[in-house]
Amino acid sequence: MSIKKIDLKVLLLSAVIVFSIQQGFGQQKAVKEVEILGATQTAWWSGVINHSQMMPLREGYFADITISNYGNQVQPLLISSGGELIWSELPFKVALKNDTLKVISSTASLLHIKAGKSLKEAYLYASQHFFPPTGELPDELLFTAPQYNTWIELMYDQNQKDILDYARQIIINGFPPGVLMIDDNWQEDYGKWNFHPGRFPNPKAMMDSLHQMGFKVMVWMCPFVSPDCDVYRSLRDRDLLLKDASGKTAIVRWWNGASGLLDLSLPLAREWFTEQLDVLQNTYQVDGFKFDAGDFPHYNQCVSPTGATPQQQCKWYARIGLDYPLNEYRAMWKMAGQPIVNRLRDKAHNWEDLNKLVPGIMLQGIMGYNFTCPDLVGGGEFTSFLPGSVIDQDLIVRSTQCHALMPMMQFSVAPWRILDYDHLAAVKKAVALREKYTPLIMELTKASAIDGEPIVRLMEYVFPHQGYEKVNDQFMLGDDILVAPMTEKGKTSRTVFIPKGKWQGLNGNKFKGPKTIEVPVGLDELPVFERVDGK
Repeated sequence: MSIKKIDLKVLLLSAVIVFSIQQGFGQQKAVKEVEILGATQTAWWSGVINHSQMMPLREGYFADITISNYGNQVQPLLISSGGELIWSELPFKVALKNDTLKVISSTASLLHIKAGKSLKEAYLYASQHFFPPTGELPDELLFTAPQYNTWIELMYDQNQKDILDYARQIIINGFPPGVLMIDDNWQEDYGKWNFHPGRFPNPKAMMDSLHQMGFKVMVWMCPFVSPDCDVYRSLRDRDLLLKDASGKTAIVRWWNGASGLLDLSLPLAREWFTEQLDVLQNTYQVDGFKFDAGDFPHYNQCVSPTGATPQQQCKWYARIGLDYPLNEYRAMWKMAGQPIVNRLRDKAHNWEDLNKLVPGIMLQGIMGYNFTCPDLVGGGEFTSFLPGSVIDQDLIVRSTQCHALMPMMQFSVAPWRILDYDHLAAVKKAVALREKYTPLIMELTKASAIDGEPIVRLMEYVFPHQGYEKVNDQFMLGDDILVAPMTEKGKTSRTVFIPKGKWQGLNGNKFKGPKTIEVPVGLDELPVFERVDGK
């Protein structure tokens, strides 16, 4: 289960790719349009993370990342199982129609490159040339212990008493402490980043108690500023908020109201925002920040004197997180390879959305977003948990199992509150399984910070051209651990594709691949297979 920090094979492969390019693959001149006929004869993936369940790209696919990030990360990259890639420094439109893949940019920004013969070769080329890893990691506690978010339990009633009770219940119910995230509405107002005095009578004492319990604490942040507070008026008068086309301060409608929006392309606006973060750290010992929003549509109707595009505004927002090792983002433009945590978009509490976790985390990997969190266990869409909503206990268990061997796992709804004895025991078993594999997860994480390879990998990435390009419901943890979560309601068994080699399940059963097997899956079981014959 151990790996080397730097895989010599990866380094040799990179050298071969560079040599091949010099010898004739070539980096074509940038163009405005790339057209690939017979596109479905090869598997293609696009950098729209929220479209992961649509990949490899299918007939009728369309995305326009000039206007939207689709609520999640976007990377201006397409990549194929045949070793091709399309990269652009600028956003573009992509469509697959009549078996023809078209990528269109407003200017000559597209590079169409033949980097090798496999998905892995194409990815390594893209990583090395367009988003090289920095060698740095986010805070390791984000990987080594479960995370806990107060959103589902408290929603917009974030308060000192209930946050402390939530933290105590984590410990009392046998879960290990980790990072605890205090979500939206802890603050006095949007842009007024001090603890609400009515709901947090002594925030420093609260932080001290949480630290004593073994937690590191993050608080929710956003770049919006409520237009009826004194902070808004001050920022408006200093011209640090974005304007509309008429030159007036823009009021942007978002999911929780209408607000001003910081122009983070301005150094003074970035300085003001980081001052708020630093005050929280220095005054209350807040450890880090969950940076929400940053979506392109919020910037589309705004104007900056710097001429910054929505994509550039999103990137400026992301750069702020580089100064805080405990960070998390949902919206992202580029910035792969950086020590930034990228979370999958909020999922609803249903089986359809559960089935998006595995393809989502795998797509993040081949787009360079390797320090990833698969949303909240059971779903992060709060309307699914409002009074009167039906909780599917099996879904909570299966969601936990999906998280268990991914780079991170994050709870929000309290398992001990909503689950019976058997379902809670199954959740705890998945947490214990993660603890067993945590050393490997950390080895892969540290290696990824150096060589850029994904932590979670598609079957096609590890076993190219063996018919696995469309396998979207099982994944590889590194090269030697195969994970096949149960994501179908009411099923007691599932199909698993065993690749070439000798493999052993957690129950000791051994298999020689390639073969397809049907495995029974009890409520408390996560099918995991370890390669036992080397690579």
